[in-house]
Amino acid sequence: MKKTILILSVALMATGAYAQSFQKGTSAVNAGVGFGTNLGGLGNARPAVSVSYEYGNWEVGGPGVISLGGYIGNTGYRYRSSGYTQRWNYTVVGARSAYHYNGFENVPNLDVYGGLMLAYNIASYKAEGYDGPNTYGSGLGFSAYLGGRWFFSNNIGLYTELGFGVSVLNAGITFKL
Repeated sequence: MKKTILILSVALMATGAYAQSFQKGTSAVNAGVGFGTNLGGLGNARPAVSVSYEYGNWEVGGPGVISLGGYIGNTGYRYRSSGYTQRWNYTVVGARSAYHYNGFENVPNLDVYGGLMLAYNIASYKAEGYDGPNTYGSGLGFSAYLGGRWFFSNNIGLYTELGFGVSVLNAGITFKL
C-alpha cells in the first residue's frame, strides 16, 4: 500500500506543473458525491451523486471567465417502520453559470468559482402500507454555489462545491476536456 501511494504521489507531482486555470474555451466535467441535503426525507439516505458540465464562454474585465453549463444530481431516502415503508427520490436538473476567478498567477492549477443555478427538482414519493399525506411535489428553484478545483495534471483534478443542488457539499473528480 505504501508503495502504491508513493508511486501515485510522484506521478501527481510530475504532472502538476502543466495545469492551467479555467479559461475561455475550457470545458470541464465534475462527477461527485454529496453530503447533507436541504431536500426532505426521513430514515436511511442514499448517497447523493451529481454530474455537472461547464464551458468557458466569456472573458470579463479583471482576471476571470464566465461559464455556462448543466447539472444533474440524484438522492433518495427510505424509511421503514412496522407495517409500512416510505421512499423519497429527488432528481435535480439545472442550467448554471459561474464566474471563474483566474487571477492566482502563482497557483495556475487552481480554479475558484461562484455561480447561480436555475433547476427543476423532480420529486417522487412511494408508500407501502402507509395512509399519511403524499404532498411531495416537484418544483422550480434558484440556487447559488461556491466551488474550487485543483488540477494535478493537464486534464484531471479534484473539486468541491458548497451550495444547494442535490446536496449542500459535493466533492469528487473533475476532468478538463
